[in-house]
Amino acid sequence: MTILRTTLLGLLAAIPLAAGLAACSPLTAINALSSGSTSHVTRGLAYGPLPRQKLDVYAPKTRTGPVPVVVFFYGGNWTTGERADYAFVGHALAARGYLAVIADYRLYPDVHYPEILQDAARAVAWAAMESSRHGGDPTRLFVMGHSAGAYNAAMLALDASLLARHGMRPHDLRGWIGLAGPYDFLPIENTITRPVFFYPDTPAASQPIHHVTADAPPALLIAPKPGKDKLVDPQRNTGGLASALRALHRSVTETYFDHVGHATLVATLAAPLRRLAPTLDTVSAFIDANSGAGNAVSSAVLPAVLSDTGSPAGPALPPRSPGSGTPAPELHAYDKTPAP
Repeated sequence: MTILRTTLLGLLAAIPLAAGLAACSPLTAINALSSGSTSHVTRGLAYGPLPRQKLDVYAPKTRTGPVPVVVFFYGGNWTTGERADYAFVGHALAARGYLAVIADYRLYPDVHYPEILQDAARAVAWAAMESSRHGGDPTRLFVMGHSAGAYNAAMLALDASLLARHGMRPHDLRGWIGLAGPYDFLPIENTITRPVFFYPDTPAASQPIHHVTADAPPALLIAPKPGKDKLVDPQRNTGGLASALRALHRSVTETYFDHVGHATLVATLAAPLRRLAPTLDTVSAFIDANSGAGNAVSSAVLPAVLSDTGSPAGPALPPRSPGSGTPAPELHAYDKTPAP
């Protein structure tokens, strides 16, 4: 969090309108500068019985029908984080025409791996069951995360046992999006992270890269360019997971941005910092290409968007028409299992 504060406040200092927000936390400042005029927000919905099993829904105010659903998990080393701090993510996705679900989940020291992931799976099951009440289309469901949240999203997309508890499977996801995610981090070097995963007895099954199969849904992996991220090695994690997916002929697109670091990558989803990297455009292109949405871009557009970074891009991801490719998920009650 200290790195996040230092880096983001440095960037915000360059924005004239942020001068009066210097005393605020960096995420508070970003949220204050992010317009929510196109979003309708429903806060504090419970996806489980426990205090941190709650989420906020950001719906586009203007829509012509059900829209793709994106469940977002924030980072914080599995030890910190609040959904309210990431309102700017919800507003950004809603402004692009998606229903954004920002979920809290239990953190260490209250829980460890895999309970943290059980909460994440429960939140996704809620989205599959309940998002239609808020204008979402649960047959066009995506998971997305940054840092530790990208790890959560990766595990939901790759480890079938997590969603299986709720009658779902990774193939029910149209795709998943990871921003600066740790996908292959054994042995654990970060002393804060170690107890979350029972170091030195960390199970190999905790690593997303060990769950890559031929059933993995399409992936979009975004990271700072190698050397720009001081917390998570992009080459080993983003590049390594992309290679593992391609080895099994899975659809994966990876891209690396030059003017961002670990913390600032997610911040570029907010309007004041979008000049640093086209993160929101890249995410939107991926969702549209894989959702069969009415405004879906041609699969030829996606690599064009990514090529602006001068970074490697994966094969084009063909758009799907509704009802084709990935079948609609069977809707099961998200609380069918006891609270983990």
